[in-house]
Amino acid sequence: MEHIKDNRWGLQKKLTSGKEYYEIRLESIGGLGANLCGKMLGELGIKYLDLNSSSFSSYGSEKTGTPVKGFIRYCDKAKEIRVHSPVVEPDLLVVFHQALLKDGIVWKGCGNETAVIVALEPGQALPEGLPGQLYGLKAQQIAMETHSRINVVMMGAVLKLMGLKSVEKGEQICRDTLGKKYPEALENNLQGLRRGYEEVGPLEQNVNSVKAAGEESKGQAREGIWGYETAPMGGINPRPGSTVVSDLSPSRQGYIPLFIQERCINCGLCLSTCPDMVFQFAKGEYKGREMMVNQGLDYYHCKGCLRCVDVCPVNALVRGIESEHPNKQYFLPNQELLRMPAYYEKAGPDGYITSESYLTEKRMEGGEV
Repeated sequence: MEHIKDNRWGLQKKLTSGKEYYEIRLESIGGLGANLCGKMLGELGIKYLDLNSSSFSSYGSEKTGTPVKGFIRYCDKAKEIRVHSPVVEPDLLVVFHQALLKDGIVWKGCGNETAVIVALEPGQALPEGLPGQLYGLKAQQIAMETHSRINVVMMGAVLKLMGLKSVEKGEQICRDTLGKKYPEALENNLQGLRRGYEEVGPLEQNVNSVKAAGEESKGQAREGIWGYETAPMGGINPRPGSTVVSDLSPSRQGYIPLFIQERCINCGLCLSTCPDMVFQFAKGEYKGREMMVNQGLDYYHCKGCLRCVDVCPVNALVRGIESEHPNKQYFLPNQELLRMPAYYEKAGPDGYITSESYLTEKRMEGGEV
């Protein structure tokens, strides 16, 4: 990985080549910790890199699943940072969830000189035509294995692309921030940070033309920006987060409920506790009686909160690792929709956090799979 340490996108090479600022933009969705990641990167510059730095985030209602952007600037200590606007043309773009790659606005301002880190999902391919020099890592998988959070894993990758020769200074800022607030989780987060630093690597681009892709992304971004003349009348938001065309699958943080139909007693507790009407009940027969019978789950709308697993009295619903179940049994889209959309819009992550105690929890016989 030596070529990453000496890459031309590194912090020192940018600042010594006459560039005024080294700028980072974080593209994320609420619940993945991008805001805290940006704050730690900002403090890192002042405390341990002997630089001036600034950082701030942009987000709406602070709901989980809504878009979040983080902006970080570094400059020489002798210079004052007098720019306080969002980062438009980043030196380093950090994409916290692969689902965001479909949004052209994410790529706005990026070109061939932009380094891009993408948190990859197991088994999923990247879209074609992405601009910049791509690097990736399986951030969610690392976070699950170390019982840490995606934000520290991505921070480790950022430190590598910035050209830091070790992760030691990143560990120091984690101790300063997380060690005081979450001391019991510090060691797990440090492990996630180290693995992010070590495991980020270059990606092969399946592109026909990076330039053409960049132009396409700019076009998509222009269409998505609203102003006085282009906003819908009345300020209507045509992309609310709770419509039937919202795909909540990016909300899941590695786990899904698995349905074992032969155990189900059709009590309906899963349906009543589910916040997103995932379970599909229809008239059927159970033990010789006509009743409403659980037919399956609409995984399009499941955000992985696992409340159904907690409430099921007979372990007909158990927790599973999503990457191990690419072809999900009993996947039944909501049959009561007046129309089935031809596509689903990717929504953001849920704020549900699986603690270490939960990850190691053992249920009654039947348990987790």
